[in-house]
Amino acid sequence: MSEAQVEAEAVSIARDLTAFQQNILVILSEEAMYGLAIKRELESYYDAEVNHGRLYPNLDDLVEMDLVEKSELDKRTNQYALTETGRKAVLDRLNWVVDKYVVDDDRAADVRSLVDASLDA
Repeated sequence: MSEAQVEAEAVSIARDLTAFQQNILVILSEEAMYGLAIKRELESYYDAEVNHGRLYPNLDDLVEMDLVEKSELDKRTNQYALTETGRKAVLDRLNWVVDKYVVDDDRAADVRSLVDASLDA
């Protein structure tokens, strides 16, 4: 299988991810993080506690799908980073959402405003 076919297959698999898994990928788009930092980001987004029993199996699934890379920071702490395939999966999702949302110039302006605000932050 060619590299392009492998990437297309990974993006296709990423389209079947749960919202929780997609949110993990988005969080890791910013920078590599250890598990508890990811947990805190998710808790902030959901405004609710995220159980270890939910987070770590989902991280392991994303690692298995080659969307996230797991490395050891120290003997007790793992770091998780978005792979290139994971980055493409995030972009694929963003492209789909923008394509569906932007139906006129007003909505395009909404998206531009969001991007500009993110760049200014």
